[in-house]
Amino acid sequence: MKLVFATNNLNKLKEVQEMLPNSIELLSLKDINCFDEVDETETTLEGNAKLKANYITKTFGYNCFADDTGLEVESLNGKPGVYSARFAGEPANSENNMQKLLLALQTKENRKAQFRTAICLNLDGKHFLFEGICKGEILTQKQGEKGFGYDPIFKPEGFEQSFAEMNSEEKNKISHRGLAINKLVTFLKEYQK
Repeated sequence: MKLVFATNNLNKLKEVQEMLPNSIELLSLKDINCFDEVDETETTLEGNAKLKANYITKTFGYNCFADDTGLEVESLNGKPGVYSARFAGEPANSENNMQKLLLALQTKENRKAQFRTAICLNLDGKHFLFEGICKGEILTQKQGEKGFGYDPIFKPEGFEQSFAEMNSEEKNKISHRGLAINKLVTFLKEYQK
């Protein structure tokens, strides 16, 4: 089965490729010659995932899945949420986003947060949604060199290290994206029978 993962994020692509069975050939946007930027204009993670998946399916004709992920901080009323990737504005980069978040939490005692991933799968003319949540807290400073995004300041519940201190195998077992992808993979295995 060929499936397009609608992302330009090579880190996400690599993470997901490691989790899929060999029976699924994962194609990137580059593989299908898609160099279009799909604006994430929806107000929910699910909406953005569906928007991206629908664009690829309608424009290129492939079965496809897309995800959107947000970091939801309890004491900031769920922010940055759907705006996580561009929380600090332009230039949108992880360092600026982390610094803005750490500054916003400086006076807050409650540092509880969760990463949430929504995946929309377009398969044979039908839509399927999957969700993964990883609860944890925001650290007071960066820890670790691995991962991407907010990984250096997010410590998952029940662990002493940040996502950025874990190898990809450890992180994929417990991460929001890992949990959502596992649901997707389980579904695809059943679907292929």
